[in-house]
Amino acid sequence: MLAGLITICGGILAASSFIVAKKPNAKQLIDKMVPYQGWIGIVMFCWGVFGVLGVLGTMSVMSVDFSFWLLNLLSVAANLVVGFILGFALISKYALNKNEAAQKKGEAIRMKLLKFQIPFGFLAIAVGVLYLVVIYT
Repeated sequence: MLAGLITICGGILAASSFIVAKKPNAKQLIDKMVPYQGWIGIVMFCWGVFGVLGVLGTMSVMSVDFSFWLLNLLSVAANLVVGFILGFALISKYALNKNEAAQKKGEAIRMKLLKFQIPFGFLAIAVGVLYLVVIYT
């Protein structure tokens, strides 16, 4: 359940500019999550990394239950991209702080991914909700 909720929260943070533009009263709720943005991003990114192993390990399931495998693949993609974008400040602070070249390379990757932030944010919301529905029904 926690995985689905964190994926939804990360998706809301990633798509927050679009959400607030359409629903200005949502800003207050989103502002309450912003202080935890980096940690939510790191958790999502780590789940995405471990999820890659899971998706690769369950490729045999693809022919039996393609929709389940596809949900996992989309979840991994959303967690990796949104997690990296949201958690980059903390990742660079704690993991890349001694390597200037790695920080520059990470920032370049983040800048390229920023144009996908809102679509992947909505993807994260969708797969988080689907995850909760599939697990609890």
